[in-house]
Amino acid sequence: MKRVLIIDDHAVVREGLKAALIRHGYEIVAEAASQAEGRAQIAHTNPDVIIVDLHLPEGSGFDLISWARGISKSIGIVVLTLSDSDSHLLAAMKAGANAYILKSAPLTELIAAIDYSIQSPRSFSANGIAGAIAATTESFHLTAREFDVLYLLPSGASTERIAADLYVSQATIKTHLAAIFRKLEVTNRTAAVTKARKHNLVNE
Repeated sequence: MKRVLIIDDHAVVREGLKAALIRHGYEIVAEAASQAEGRAQIAHTNPDVIIVDLHLPEGSGFDLISWARGISKSIGIVVLTLSDSDSHLLAAMKAGANAYILKSAPLTELIAAIDYSIQSPRSFSANGIAGAIAATTESFHLTAREFDVLYLLPSGASTERIAADLYVSQATIKTHLAAIFRKLEVTNRTAAVTKARKHNLVNE
């Protein structure tokens, strides 16, 4: 039986996934609501596959994916997210994920992604991957962490709030913001958000 760990900060999402996957013959070995809990459960339960959201308390899903891939080359890693950003898709692939699925996708797509990730942990699958690569050849070469910061800008969060959410210092966030402004060729947050939305780097 394939052993699955669900990492999502919304209890309703976790419960829905758990019920659906159990009906399809998977064993849910644990659940986690944050990056820290996810790391602890991965170490404790050694799952065959993790299903992870990109936006988690105590750090991003990108960080968790990189960490999980660093400790295991065979673990399946499936991203399940609301974000249809091409750049997030590519950043997840770069971090070490095996599949990228939208939460609006049918359950059959998630099931196929789970099985694929277990069978081919060194590969990546996602609808629209070719288009994403083509669309982001001019993606401004933002790093995964810079995407994390950029993703939080539309909310109007302060530098202090972003630093707390990503568990880094305010000085680090200021460095990331400077890099984002330089790469997007803008001079402030408002212009960065406007340009990021124009190029589908963040959702409307």
